[in-house]
Amino acid sequence: MTTAIAGTVYLVGAGPGDPELLTLKAARLLAQAGVVLHDDLVPASILHLAGEQALIVSVGKRCGRKKITQAAIHEMMISSARQGLAVVRLKSGDPMIFGRAGEEIDALRAAQIPFEIVPGVTAASSAAALLGASLTDRRLASKLIVLSGHHAAGETPEHAFGSQPLPEDATLAIYMPGPDLARAAVALLQGGLPGSMPCVVVRDASRPAAGYRAFRLDALSELPVSRSPRLLLVGRVFESVLLRASSISAGESESRDQFAPRQAPQDSARSGDVVSRVAALAAARCE
Repeated sequence: MTTAIAGTVYLVGAGPGDPELLTLKAARLLAQAGVVLHDDLVPASILHLAGEQALIVSVGKRCGRKKITQAAIHEMMISSARQGLAVVRLKSGDPMIFGRAGEEIDALRAAQIPFEIVPGVTAASSAAALLGASLTDRRLASKLIVLSGHHAAGETPEHAFGSQPLPEDATLAIYMPGPDLARAAVALLQGGLPGSMPCVVVRDASRPAAGYRAFRLDALSELPVSRSPRLLLVGRVFESVLLRASSISAGESESRDQFAPRQAPQDSARSGDVVSRVAALAAARCE
């Protein structure tokens, strides 16, 4: 049975948003944590599983209308652990896939803070379940390539998917493809994929507002610009999805959480002083 250890940081995958897809280990750690530092895409229905003693802090890309730095997240994890709290760093999907886990692991190792990684269901897996289409198929796709449409500042330009031609016998799962999919379409065509290649844009997989739209690559640019989180899937395995979805047009509405956000008590007898300091640090680091 999992027990959260004081002074340890847990990098936990929250999965794609459905609380029932959370692992048992993740749920137990949430119930026992002293501090939960979560990404913006983690819904309130999962945060609701945290214990009453926990301080719950959003450390996603938005902090109200402001932005918290990655260095500030590192500082909060390390400071909380050094004060003897069990810290859950809760990440959407799987923490090891485009979750900046590498940077956080490096910071924890440098500070000599013990940590543990708890995997979660990644968006591509939940999208495949929604579509009823396997990401791999020995008849069509023997490879699965996971890509990001977003890069660190100063690094590879957006939608540069490498200098080598993209293989047609592969499934591409493109996370964070950006609001304007026309740019992604151009990059894929420049990568050598034919205009007839099936593409599926998935929104909110595993959540009540889940939806998708299927296109040929040469029509992908017709999808309206949207800042809602989306996943772009490309490959021959989605030919059947394209045929089934030919008459379906999913809207762009956002999902609504099932529970209102819950504020943790500010007078915890066990860790109230530390909780106050961490909360103050979180507010100060929003910039």
